[in-house]
Amino acid sequence: MKSNTPSLPVAGKRFGLLHRLASACAVAAVLASWTAAPLHGQPDKTTGWKAGVASVKITPAGPIWLAGYATRSQPSDGVDLDLFAKALFLDDGAGGRVVMVTTDLIGIPLALRQYVERECGELFGLKPHEILLNASHTHSGPEVRPERMALEAAFSRNAKKADVDAVNKYQAWLVEAVVNLIGKSLKGPQPVHLDISHGRAGFAMNRRRPEKNGQYSNNPFPDGPVDQEVPVLKVTGADGKMKAVVFGYACHNTTLSAFRVSGDYAGYAQQYLETSYPGATAMFMMGCAGDQNPYPRRNMVPDQPVDELVKQHGRALANAVATALGSVPRPVKGPLRTALDNAMLGYEPMAKAELEKFNTAAHTAPVRERAQNLMRSAERGEKLPPLACPVQVLQFGRDLILVAIGGEVVVDYSLRIKSELKGPAYVWVAGYSNNVFGYLASRRVIAEGGYEGGGANTRILVHPGRFTLDAEEMVMAKVHDLRRRVNP
Repeated sequence: MKSNTPSLPVAGKRFGLLHRLASACAVAAVLASWTAAPLHGQPDKTTGWKAGVASVKITPAGPIWLAGYATRSQPSDGVDLDLFAKALFLDDGAGGRVVMVTTDLIGIPLALRQYVERECGELFGLKPHEILLNASHTHSGPEVRPERMALEAAFSRNAKKADVDAVNKYQAWLVEAVVNLIGKSLKGPQPVHLDISHGRAGFAMNRRRPEKNGQYSNNPFPDGPVDQEVPVLKVTGADGKMKAVVFGYACHNTTLSAFRVSGDYAGYAQQYLETSYPGATAMFMMGCAGDQNPYPRRNMVPDQPVDELVKQHGRALANAVATALGSVPRPVKGPLRTALDNAMLGYEPMAKAELEKFNTAAHTAPVRERAQNLMRSAERGEKLPPLACPVQVLQFGRDLILVAIGGEVVVDYSLRIKSELKGPAYVWVAGYSNNVFGYLASRRVIAEGGYEGGGANTRILVHPGRFTLDAEEMVMAKVHDLRRRVNP
């Protein structure tokens, strides 16, 4: 069955592949390659690690529409902090390898993921399961989803053709930059030692506050579930110097909300770490932050500028990493085994009365067209195609399991996966990986409703409905399936 993966308008001859790759046939091919991909690494071998590290600045060259807030009414007007994409290539010496790419972006569009897979397969021989792409979800980075510019009313009211062209031009450049970055990381890998540890940072807080009317508002909710753990992977060269440090945290990058480019708190944390550890590349991997915000943020603290708050959060996270590095580390051995597949998520059809609300002048023409198509499809009795949610599992011997899931994953998934996979290996859970299609709510959050529960996904009909209540079980079943495949 086809998945719900709309094609994207793009610019550039080579990047035009993206439009074709986003077609249903390309999606089917990708699904087949993910499922049939062989698992690398031999269980009885733990030969030495080799690694390659690369980094590229991805700050837009000029003004560009920023992603994350639908109420923005103009392109960016300056840069507070440069944006980067960074790659870590790991080879266990026994056939197991992976490239982990972190980006200061709102998300990883499916078309970008498909393009990188295709190019890196042709150029470098990498398999899809050997590539992990993660986005920091900064809301002060460039828009990389051109189709949203047609759907969002703010874009339609205020964006000029030059603004749309700037996004298309940047997106075309970006995918090439990521491919080149990966290629650079593969060149001349050097012997390294890996260690895993973790710290804690306290500024993340649940943002789904229950109100008296039974609804859930986007406000601090200190009694809600949270994951404040900071996983840290240290990569040390044969000379004893740290080459890279990969760290994670489950919290929206939404301290800022203005019109200036920035990596938000995660960008500052990386900057502080690279200053504290010269020669090391700091890489931030976003966790299950779908319902988590940094607090305080914006103008919540009287007389404290938001520019100070974002740096404080960045420093707090960097300090948590430094604390973890100073603790007793756990050596990470091989073999490295990797697997990637999709959990197919069903949709709950929207009622005709609900769809008719989108078929009004209050919405853009593309939104009205989507509503009309959905109503016609429902009248014909057609079933909504499922969405393919990528799930990836990396198994580092018996020392580390890294689970990476697509979408804006709510924290329930992180807590459940850590509980169910608990064992000898440290469990690290990342969201916002490989295809950030929108919010991935848990059964609890879907039942509660609200923004993360389905409201955000259907607000401008990016999705044709809310996910069915079994979405969490579908994802968890795939996590356990892949875990069994890679378990040494």
